[in-house]
Amino acid sequence: MSKWKNSKNENTPIALGLCFGVALGSAIGAITGDMSVWISLGIALGSAFGAAFKHNKSK
Repeated sequence: MSKWKNSKNENTPIALGLCFGVALGSAIGAITGDMSVWISLGIALGSAFGAAFKHNKSK
């Protein structure tokens, strides 16, 4: 048995949050011309929302 057996199901909300955060950060950064700030904010907010969703889903 692999030690990574359940890792896909446990990290899915965080991964989705990161993907959406990077996508939104890239879009806003392209519009405003300040990519580095918006991608960083997108990653931070996406991972926070993903972790919160994961926490609520486990209850």
